[in-house]
Amino acid sequence: MKPLAYRTAHLALSALAALAFLGTPPAHAVGRLTDINVIDRDSGATLPVYRHRGDYWVAGRPGGRYAVSVRNASGERVLGVISVDGVNVVSGETASWEQTGYVLSPWQSFDITGWRKSDAEVAAFHFTASQASYAARTGRPDHVGVIGVAVFREKLPPPPPVSVPYPPGRALPDANESAAAQERSTLAGSAAAATAKAAPAPGPAAAESRAESPQGAGARSRDEAVARAAPAARLGTGHGERESSRVAHTTFERRSHRPDELIRIRYDSFENLVALGVIPGAAPQRQPNPFPDAPLSRYVPDPPVYR
Repeated sequence: MKPLAYRTAHLALSALAALAFLGTPPAHAVGRLTDINVIDRDSGATLPVYRHRGDYWVAGRPGGRYAVSVRNASGERVLGVISVDGVNVVSGETASWEQTGYVLSPWQSFDITGWRKSDAEVAAFHFTASQASYAARTGRPDHVGVIGVAVFREKLPPPPPVSVPYPPGRALPDANESAAAQERSTLAGSAAAATAKAAPAPGPAAAESRAESPQGAGARSRDEAVARAAPAARLGTGHGERESSRVAHTTFERRSHRPDELIRIRYDSFENLVALGVIPGAAPQRQPNPFPDAPLSRYVPDPPVYR
């Protein structure tokens, strides 16, 4: 595991590509430290977010381009590690919290429109059949249909040292006393470290605690239910045409190894979300008629069938 206090390069949004946004958060935004929206780039509309059994969902349109809109809702810099279909959108690695991401200044917003190809270009996100998604085409089809954002706060600089005057009337310690005290402190620290290294290995109870949690098992069973109930092929995210998107590089030291906020938004087609009950009470979409004014048949109809 990497040490807690490590510095790494991340992408900073260029002044031309991302401007400070101080208005009211858009409707349907998900998040606390950040506001996350999914934008239909062809219409400019923000996709409505549906809450169903603990998950957030949006309905994608097959073939439609989209963007993941991220707004920093705090007064300090944050790092957002973004994944689509289980793949890091910057590096293309199978996604993990410890990877690179986008650094946003206080109140800044940015639309992530594709898979990053360089400091100047991305390959556009677009909804497509799951088997044609970038993740599936690169041999990673297991997590198609989800957008993830892991948000990290920045580590604060240490406070400046405070100078405390020595109490009057008390003699300053000599060099020998200081060296002896330092040696006792070093020996105590070494003993503590040895105790930590010598800790026994976890027993059966500890091993069982690392087994899959009920929440994880429930999420997997929900995914299986989605696959069974979906009437049409599930959606994934394709690797579209190259387009301009400029960024620069910066450094960012995380306050903690674990994200301060973890956001998950699932997506599929409108028809599949209706079938799953994610969109309640939605009327089935009317099928277009190629000959709406054609006359009705004038022949004798069949009689009703009695059962």
